Amino acid sequence: MASEMTVDMTPASERAALENLLEAQRVGLIRKVEDVDDAAAREAPTASSLSLLGLLKHATTWEHRWFEVVVAGRLSPEGWPEVVPEPRDADLAVHDDDTVSGWLARYRDQIAASDGVIAATDLDARGARADIVECNLRYVMLHMIQETARHAGHADIIRETLDGSRGI
Repeated sequence: MASEMTVDMTPASERAALENLLEAQRVGLIRKVEDVDDAAAREAPTASSLSLLGLLKHATTWEHRWFEVVVAGRLSPEGWPEVVPEPRDADLAVHDDDTVSGWLARYRDQIAASDGVIAATDLDARGARADIVECNLRYVMLHMIQETARHAGHADIIRETLDGSRGI
């Protein structure tokens, strides 16, 4: 995945539209983080406790949970949802060994894995983990578009606060 905004404005299908919109939000988040140094990416310069690096970790975690666990029924390395991390927002916490380059690589790898699930699954297919949430792929894609857009917006505000950078 490049960090270029290449959204098809005339998608041929509902699937293509959903894929395009999800990709645009992912790219928006990546662009806000990719050229920031580790120290700045750890900062939480607004009234919230959010940081660019924390948002990137969170996006990576939930891409995995929604697409690989809920939709595809794969096991999660951290044991989620049977094991719930404490605190609940642990995926937003930034540790000394977390780096922008490391988490960008993980996010891009997770996006590739998520896209594999999307490509192999019908939009109407029910998720494999109805014990977590009863939904289909269409719902998960819409949810991830919404959530990724929200976090890209958070990242935009944080980045502007850090260095004045504006725009997607």
